[in-house]
Amino acid sequence: MNDEFDSFELSEEGKPYNIRHRAYFFAKDVIGFIGNSKVEKVYSSLFDQLIRSATSIGANLVEGKAGSSKKDWINFLAIALKSANETKYWLCLIRDTQDISKDKMHELIQEADELSKIIASIIVKAK
Repeated sequence: MNDEFDSFELSEEGKPYNIRHRAYFFAKDVIGFIGNSKVEKVYSSLFDQLIRSATSIGANLVEGKAGSSKKDWINFLAIALKSANETKYWLCLIRDTQDISKDKMHELIQEADELSKIIASIIVKAK
């Protein structure tokens, strides 16, 4: 099976060049983080929302690639940007209400912020 996510080039920082690949690995990191976290029932909806928004970033980038027009592609990018910003919100809220690794949270928040900036830049250049 030759899948888009089977092979990829890494930058000097060890992150994929392709934004779709980078969003995919970010979603994997968020899922792994949540899977390794002890979640009390009262907080489960926060983690559910985090998974939805974090996985939505890459899903919309991939779907946008198959868009029927430039306008359609930009619309999917805009949704991905909104999801990246929403992800930062959930990560910050979890960071501030849970007793969890602040280092890992900082890393995830920083990556969500970088994804937001990259996607916003693509949108601006595409218009």
